[in-house]
Amino acid sequence: MAPLIISDVGLLSWSDAYALQQRIVAARKAGAIDDVLLFCEHPHVLTLGRNASQKNLLASENVLRQKNVELRETNRGGDITYHGPGQIVGYPILNLDPIRRDVHWYVRTLEEAMIRASADFGISAYRITGKTGIWVQPPGNTPEEKLAAIGVHISRWVTSHGFAYNVSTDLRYFDLIIPCGIADRKATSLEKLLNRNVSLGEVKPRLTDHLADLLSLIPREVSSQQLQAALDRVGSAF
Repeated sequence: MAPLIISDVGLLSWSDAYALQQRIVAARKAGAIDDVLLFCEHPHVLTLGRNASQKNLLASENVLRQKNVELRETNRGGDITYHGPGQIVGYPILNLDPIRRDVHWYVRTLEEAMIRASADFGISAYRITGKTGIWVQPPGNTPEEKLAAIGVHISRWVTSHGFAYNVSTDLRYFDLIIPCGIADRKATSLEKLLNRNVSLGEVKPRLTDHLADLLSLIPREVSSQQLQAALDRVGSAF
């Protein structure tokens, strides 16, 4: 089984994370590094996917400035979404060629990893046909709520972008948008569902283990400093 490098770079701006992804993607395409799962947490930012509609942005530029929220366009799939503190953002940079050249399967695999991680906390999350991401049924006769979102980009079968899993996210920021263009559904978080404090550190190992298992890869932790050094000397082993 091939390795899956796990690197947690902590709080990182969306722009810096995107630049880091691009470096890893280039190295992966060149076969200079192994598959990577990059974990990070972003300051408040709204990102517009390739299929995003401006009508799903509900806040004015002035409101975004007041709330210190960035707005960024991106080449991932999907519509508009929010990233911020308390949310686990996972960027798998994988070469799908030796794994499975199937975009639909890959997205379903990301969903399955998050469904299994949620089950570890006693949360029954599930898919909804035609609505990418994972969903939960809140108490009472109310519509399902979104626990995690997915938006990916694939070039020459190397993946980038990925998933955003709400752990302790301030859900009020989702009111700035129509998340993923779905007007009648709200976002939720693991903390809200469990009614207790949950750290990102409790959840990341679950996501790591389940995704590595589904991809038949062996996870191996690498510090952000080691990752940067390896990228600086592309072609060298970790």
